[in-house]
Amino acid sequence: MPAPHITIAAPAREPLIGNRITARRWTAMLRDLGYRVRTVERWDGRPTDVLIAVHARRSHPSARAFKRAHPDRSLVVVLSGTDAYRDLPDDARARESLRLADRIVTLQADALDCIPRDERSRATTILQSATPTPDVTRPRYRRGDRLEIVQLASLRPVKDPFLIVRALRHLPADVAVRVTHAGPSPTAAATRRAHRAAERDPRYRWLGAVTAARARRLLATSHLAILTSHSEGGANVVAEAAVDRVPLLATRVGGTVGQLGPDYPGYLAVGDARGLAERIGALAADPRALGALRTAMRERASAFSPARERRALAALLRPLCGRPAG
Repeated sequence: MPAPHITIAAPAREPLIGNRITARRWTAMLRDLGYRVRTVERWDGRPTDVLIAVHARRSHPSARAFKRAHPDRSLVVVLSGTDAYRDLPDDARARESLRLADRIVTLQADALDCIPRDERSRATTILQSATPTPDVTRPRYRRGDRLEIVQLASLRPVKDPFLIVRALRHLPADVAVRVTHAGPSPTAAATRRAHRAAERDPRYRWLGAVTAARARRLLATSHLAILTSHSEGGANVVAEAAVDRVPLLATRVGGTVGQLGPDYPGYLAVGDARGLAERIGALAADPRALGALRTAMRERASAFSPARERRALAALLRPLCGRPAG
């Protein structure tokens, strides 16, 4: 008997951001579990036992077409951050995708509260996993060293990518820091702004888009990572920082709290440039405080293990299409 076939529909603007990263990782895990898997941007009508639609709004055409063609087959809808925190209240397509779904997956626990109450019984959370970056020497920070800070984020406004630039204006010049910012720019105007910021303050540099491998090395070889978004749905960089034991300062938004828990000690207020500067200054002055933040990330690393994510995927799919033979 052939193994069940899974199709993952994951529309995305860029191939190595958000939805597509999730789809690529799940494809590998599901194949390891014995399923036949293919990934598309939009379901094309080809036979499949289960359709996993990543992003309720963008994958709505796939979800609707699949359930019209195969009402007896299973649809799994995976909520992104924009689904949970922007689209569900106002977008009929996102809401219909949830109504059509046999199972709903959130990528962090906070998003469960965004699902309509009568549909939560079909929902589960699967935290995205990461593996430690191989073959890198992780730096040790000592008082008086230059504090190496990394920001892995696009220049989209939702990421508030220039909060760190504003924070540097509040940071005394004698505090030795360097901010390395890697991530694509959506517009020429954002690109110009990043270049101007680097020209005005030599403590800041923007690399633009980099490969996934280079981004991971930048993260693993930094003393501190920052995540300054207005909204997040379950950022991969959180999992990556946790498994690489990199201290993280992050804005207190639902998606990140859903990954790290409400008691994580590295949260910042959204948009608070002065507060970010104060936290960076305090960490630069006290290696023990930086070490405590690293310990807090290490304590959360097991939640982001690939084995745990793989088990959650297996448990999700087993009742929908069975266990692959062998």
